[in-house]
Amino acid sequence: MESFGLNVDNIRGQDYDNGSNMKGKKKGVQRRLLDINPRALYMPCACHSLNLTLSDMAKSNGKALGFFGVVQKLYILFFGSTKRWKVLLDHVPDFTVKSFSNTRWESRTRSVHVIRHQAPQLRLALAHLRDASDTEANDKTDANNLFKALGKFDFILGMVIWHDILYAINLVSKKLQSSTMCIDIVLQQIEDMQLYFINYRNQGFASSMVTTKDIASQMGVESSFPVKRQGKRKKQFDESEYNQEILNAEKEFKVHYFLELVDMANSSLKSRFEELQGFKDIFGFLLSSTVLKALDGTQLAASCTKFAETFSSDGSSDVELNDLISELSVMRLSLSEIEMTAMEIFQYITKMECYPNISIAYRILFTVPVTVASAERSFSKLKLLKNYLRSTMSQERLNGLATLCIEKELLDAVDIDTIITDFASRNVPRNF
Repeated sequence: MESFGLNVDNIRGQDYDNGSNMKGKKKGVQRRLLDINPRALYMPCACHSLNLTLSDMAKSNGKALGFFGVVQKLYILFFGSTKRWKVLLDHVPDFTVKSFSNTRWESRTRSVHVIRHQAPQLRLALAHLRDASDTEANDKTDANNLFKALGKFDFILGMVIWHDILYAINLVSKKLQSSTMCIDIVLQQIEDMQLYFINYRNQGFASSMVTTKDIASQMGVESSFPVKRQGKRKKQFDESEYNQEILNAEKEFKVHYFLELVDMANSSLKSRFEELQGFKDIFGFLLSSTVLKALDGTQLAASCTKFAETFSSDGSSDVELNDLISELSVMRLSLSEIEMTAMEIFQYITKMECYPNISIAYRILFTVPVTVASAERSFSKLKLLKNYLRSTMSQERLNGLATLCIEKELLDAVDIDTIITDFASRNVPRNF
């Protein structure tokens, strides 16, 4: 950074994924940078933390791991042969089974989405492979095992539950990947996510049962948990006792599968976004006009003091405390009665040009990064650009192609015809 003429003392935020070499509090990059500049506050990547929440949920339950194992086996079976892939497309023309990544949980959303909405058709494709005379013995066995797995009531119920969870989290993850994402929006999204899991814990199992029974009836399989009759003949098995056994099986699944997943989600969200709550304590009074107006004089002074102390080092501070308190006291009286976001307040004071300390405070707020999704995409482009066929590519050409991919929005706005005309005019043969 110093070699590019950048002053490390000007950093007000640092953001990495959850690798220990980066976020380490004692020996990681976070610690090394804080030793140089204590005002470079660390924020873990919100998108990565949200994906790790899903990982925590899956690892907390053996049945959940088994569910994703079946999903992956479906992909392996059909993708391993063009003939089997053709069978899949004949039965499921609208979708294709998606393989998922162990690190990118968004891919699992697409995988589960296919099975959730095309389970009967997928089962027919598996039955076709199982019964086809030209299918190899190993593939017949795999197709038969997967056919049975997709027909189990507990698998279908787990499929519905995971689809609801993955779909809800994927919506939030998409929003968090925006390059303009700010702390106030992230806080709201995470709070909404926690509220979703609280509501889903109370109502999600009952609604999932209704959906599962509907799917099971479409597939022609049993619409309830299988019950062991303990050696009794069907006629000797009391109907009320049978119904009670089904209720017990539902309760066991709810307690040892559904509730475990949801409780792990709430616990993981709370622990992985703990640093985010620390940022709320520092910047909370700046996040909306409603919060700013609700503070009395003592509370406003306390919030400003904490902010000034956080961004002070070696006797210097980014803001002058007393001036910041005075400016906020005057400025909040002129704010609109309609609730304004942090960005709207900043745009307002920018037009006024008379609140220098408030302007600095909001610029620091918007400077602190909350996600590294945009930067991660830059690295993801490298494996597409420099593959084994381009192993001898020069560094200059690699930089140029990477810039074109990373700045695609700017590239699309460029007038290519003008560039071609200019290039042609410079390379006209002399004999013309």
